Amino acid sequence: MPPPFWTIGCLYGASSVMLGAFGAHGLKKRIADPVRLANWSTAAHYQMIHSCALTFASVVAPQNTLAAGLLTAGMTMFSGSLYLLVLDPERFKFLGPVTPLGGLCLIGGWMLLAFTKRPIVPKFK
Repeated sequence: MPPPFWTIGCLYGASSVMLGAFGAHGLKKRIADPVRLANWSTAAHYQMIHSCALTFASVVAPQNTLAAGLLTAGMTMFSGSLYLLVLDPERFKFLGPVTPLGGLCLIGGWMLLAFTKRPIVPKFK
């Protein structure tokens, strides 16, 4: 069984591709506002970048579960709130403050990775 943060990173990476494709193709038929479409694109972009960071961190710093947890929470809150706000801004307007909190979690995850004692460097054959 792979480590949980590896699995989460891979699943979030796959879903960012699917959600990005939906935004580029299916969502344009329903939403004409370019700002909302740009927000969707930002959510998918950040989700992909941080999915890669999470999978990388799960290999080189597996002991730093706090950093991995913050990256996971940050992706969920930042990208998740943006997706929902794009789909239905009125219904999900209460999530507006969640987006910057997710961003702070992402920043915190990066900062904790920066100060990990000694990353494990994988040996490639």
